[in-house]
Amino acid sequence: MELDGKTLTTKKLKKIAQGEKITISQEAKEKIKKSRKFVEYLFEKKIPAYGTTTGIGELAKVILSPDDAKKLSTYMVYSHASGYGEALPKDVVRATIATRLNVLCKGVSGVRLEVVEFIAEMLNKDITPVMYPASVGACGDLAPLAQAMLVPIGEGEAFYKGERLKGKEALKRANLEPIEYKIRDGLAVINGAQLIAGLSSLEIEDSEKLIKTAEVISSLSFEALKAVTMAFDNRILQLRGFEGGIISAKNIRTLLKDSEILSKQERIQDAYSIRSTPQVLGTVRDAIAYTKKQVQIEINAGADNPLFIPDEEGGTYLTGANFQGTPLAIPLEMLGQSIATVGIISERRVNRLVNSKLSEGLPGFLIENPGLNTGIMIPQYTAAYLVNENRVLCTPAAIGSIPTAADQEDFVSMGTNTAIKTKKIIDNTFGILAIELLAATQAAELRMKETKKSLSPAMKVVFNTVRKYVDFLEKDRPLYKDIEKLKEVLLSGEILEEVQKIVVIE
Repeated sequence: MELDGKTLTTKKLKKIAQGEKITISQEAKEKIKKSRKFVEYLFEKKIPAYGTTTGIGELAKVILSPDDAKKLSTYMVYSHASGYGEALPKDVVRATIATRLNVLCKGVSGVRLEVVEFIAEMLNKDITPVMYPASVGACGDLAPLAQAMLVPIGEGEAFYKGERLKGKEALKRANLEPIEYKIRDGLAVINGAQLIAGLSSLEIEDSEKLIKTAEVISSLSFEALKAVTMAFDNRILQLRGFEGGIISAKNIRTLLKDSEILSKQERIQDAYSIRSTPQVLGTVRDAIAYTKKQVQIEINAGADNPLFIPDEEGGTYLTGANFQGTPLAIPLEMLGQSIATVGIISERRVNRLVNSKLSEGLPGFLIENPGLNTGIMIPQYTAAYLVNENRVLCTPAAIGSIPTAADQEDFVSMGTNTAIKTKKIIDNTFGILAIELLAATQAAELRMKETKKSLSPAMKVVFNTVRKYVDFLEKDRPLYKDIEKLKEVLLSGEILEEVQKIVVIE
């Protein structure tokens, strides 16, 4: 995968996170060299440039000697590697570092090309730095990135072939010699909201899978509940006008096409958890689309400070706040709340499926011999627990600024907390959907027995895929393994892949 500072996408980044190797484009190499040449010019002429030719903080007005500037570059990485927590997953670390490399490929950071190429080679040789998540997401994700960037200089820790090692030992086993950070290099490799960007990119990919999955699973619930399909009529959604809702309703119609169970409509309308599903899931689609737009801008941005922009006359030095995480933090709050809403409406459908007073004639808790057997009663409890946890996680972090750096950094985004909790919300919601799928499949089988009618072709595929892994519940058994397995199947994308073989959903 070639990095050039301008064409990285969330889909490409996910492939890198999963292990695909990277190269630096020739155009990016030339830009990096030119920007570096400008930094060297500033130093030669003793022109003040924050954290490059000068110290930082109270020493920002002091021009550094060449030796001190070189030491400062290393000391910055040392001092900022002050995080806390547990090591982040390998895919998150790879995504984080790859986004930082793409920023450096923009050619405005003044870093040496040798540093960029070394870090890329480090990833290509499957060295994954140990990175803790603690960050306020403002002057970049400084602490996590600094911890990771200890490894290129032979310090810190890294995973290599599954083993946690000292940084120097990990490099040695991969036949790499540590490098040195020189003038500007240290700040350049840590000064951006890259953990937020890396995490959010992976979350976008998972969210796009989740929303389609939710449409598929809700459609199976609609079959089991004998839903009134009028609610999904295109004219209704067109009159509202929201693109996401139009797409969701179209997908549901496609998924339910040629259902024998739903061929005859006996009621006028259903409860909100059924008939408003296109409006709810459609809104989530729109939120994902907006967040994705913001994320893809960020992963191709000149997210650094200072910025060194070379030109024919030498270049321009600019200092500002392109490391600020707010452009992602606020959309990620919306994304988390949106995905949580998917879980809320899903749990309400589970409730309708297991409640004999609401399920249009299905047995209570979807078990044919109630009393002795409890059926699918307790999975709804679990869904309720996950919904409640998501509500707690939806408490916004992006408005929780706590000033740092003696009030020099008096507004911070806290976007890293937002990104981390959004990941958990997505994970929980896949769990809720797995529970709905468990209940809907059981209910659909009971409905087919009752009516002697078949599901739509698309829902037959879903049903048959589930039955490869989870048997019909004739009598009580531990269900936690069924839920875990179905969640695993949803995350793998298998159900979506099977459905897409016979119908097209957007």
